[in-house]
Amino acid sequence: MEILDKVKEVLPKGVVDRIDLEGCEIVVYTKDKVFFQESGEQIKEAVSELKKRIEVRPDSSLSMDTEDAKKKIKELIPEDAGIKEIRFEPERSIVIIKAEKPGLVIGRGGESFRRIKEETSWVPRIERIPEISSNIVKSIRDLLHTETVWRKKFLREVGTKIFTERQTNRDWVRLTFLGGYREVGRSCTIVETPKSKILMDCGLGVGDSDSTKFPYLQTKEFDPAEIDAIVVSHAHTDHMGMVPYLYEYGYEGPFYCTSPTIDLFTMLSMDFIDVMQKNGQQPPFTAKGVKEAVKHSITLDYGEVSDVGPDVRLTFQTAGHLLGSAQVHLHVGQGLHNIVYTGDLKYDRTQLLDPAFTGFQRVETLIMESTYGGQDDVMPHRKESEDALMAAVKKTIERKGKCLIPSFSVGRAQEIMCILNENKFESPVYIDGMIWDATAIHTAYPEYLSSNVERSIYQGDNPFMNPIFKKLTVQAEREKAWDGEPAVIISTSGMLTGGPVMEHVKALGGDPKNGLLFVGYQAEGTMGRKIQRGLKEIPVSNNGRSSVLNLEMEINTIQGLSGHSDRNQLLNYLSRLKSKPERVLVCHGEATKTVQLAKTIHKIFKIEATSPKTLETVRLR
Repeated sequence: MEILDKVKEVLPKGVVDRIDLEGCEIVVYTKDKVFFQESGEQIKEAVSELKKRIEVRPDSSLSMDTEDAKKKIKELIPEDAGIKEIRFEPERSIVIIKAEKPGLVIGRGGESFRRIKEETSWVPRIERIPEISSNIVKSIRDLLHTETVWRKKFLREVGTKIFTERQTNRDWVRLTFLGGYREVGRSCTIVETPKSKILMDCGLGVGDSDSTKFPYLQTKEFDPAEIDAIVVSHAHTDHMGMVPYLYEYGYEGPFYCTSPTIDLFTMLSMDFIDVMQKNGQQPPFTAKGVKEAVKHSITLDYGEVSDVGPDVRLTFQTAGHLLGSAQVHLHVGQGLHNIVYTGDLKYDRTQLLDPAFTGFQRVETLIMESTYGGQDDVMPHRKESEDALMAAVKKTIERKGKCLIPSFSVGRAQEIMCILNENKFESPVYIDGMIWDATAIHTAYPEYLSSNVERSIYQGDNPFMNPIFKKLTVQAEREKAWDGEPAVIISTSGMLTGGPVMEHVKALGGDPKNGLLFVGYQAEGTMGRKIQRGLKEIPVSNNGRSSVLNLEMEINTIQGLSGHSDRNQLLNYLSRLKSKPERVLVCHGEATKTVQLAKTIHKIFKIEATSPKTLETVRLR
């Protein structure tokens, strides 16, 4: 390929032994030890000139014997770093160092990292060991390690497709909406450019309707063989729930997301299979599809530019919605067009996350969510919402009751935990469902959390390790919590569509001293939405027999704790964008809200703003 010849041309003669591709990254292997250790400035110049990602690694003949290298690494790194495992990937000349405190492995100013590289001639990769043990994190890292040889071949194939010139009959950029437009759920959009075809998100519907459960993958625009890449904004099922299905349906290409997203994706996908099977339903995919998705995943950090097609570059930026959530920036061609897809957006500082990024240099088309984009969707100030939460919780505790908080396992639960910790809450807080596993994943990625939480974790004051938080795992523990002292119970599912929360409702719902506290969006058709509207007779199942529960517990909804922006925050986000878009396409909201927000955007900002429907296609240029 032409690009590989260009790399050889810009580097000193005689230092390149061979060049390989790992996705969009060009890896230069060298037998020149001096070049390996001192090539930093030359590589920076090459990257600047070619606009490609280039890394230098040593040929295996340069690398120290693995046992000697392991001893040397342990000599160089202080014992306080808490090294748990050192693994070698000889095929890539990489050593993976797993530690409780990665900062000590890297060292002040990167000194320890550099010494490992110089003295062992291995390229270090540092992984954090979560403070709370996570089988999900471990299993994913183990899988990717055991599949090193397969992954190397796969990444080479991806890179070859990216850097091979292709001819098509397309000279336009267009979007086709397969789900998530004038509705909440099954988000899915095809981006077609002159030389590439990208799928942004592929989720499942929310609520009870089978007719809106899946994206329209049967359309002629969708052919898995033509898709160059799947890009997933974040790990909520309505945005990624159908990705495993695609790998069972015939897709064999890469799946791009952030590192936390792949962990959360795996956890939620496996739970989805389990829940459906327990309910006597056939899930649309199996564990095989989940495993294939993980094997094909390519993770990117915020701000990291990556070629994902012959004429498309992808950059993730913070979205403020949940751990690892990202806005998707697609740069098409050499400045031909720039698309930003917000995914789910929070333009406000929360306890858990910093606000969404607005510093895009160029945006021609903005695809923007509108979950709370209606005329009346104005939330209280964040501090007011947190105070209201604490007041409702304390009121229940004071009357010797249990405060049940249905919550999404990812994001909202950890936000509530941070609020309780920040307010020095002292009563027991029981964590049920997948929330504990999701929290463990949060402890693996402090750099993706708010600056305040990140700093606290690095200083040894992890809010998730507060002893008030107690894990529930079996029915006997739940019964003990119901009968015990006043407490908070945070449990899935967040919309009361199933899961252990229904066991808590059955046990606690008939007692007026207990409280049910909604802290998140309740989709149309869900039990949560029905209760919010005043439903008092709840259908429940006891040992296979159906009955009705008269709901006597106090019902409250706390506004303003959502991981989505309200109407004012959405408009504020638009006003703060560094680059003013030419066009705004409003998605991910009930039909009336998407239309209302589009009209308001057009009126205020004097730019084209529309609310397209699912199954429509829009040409951008």
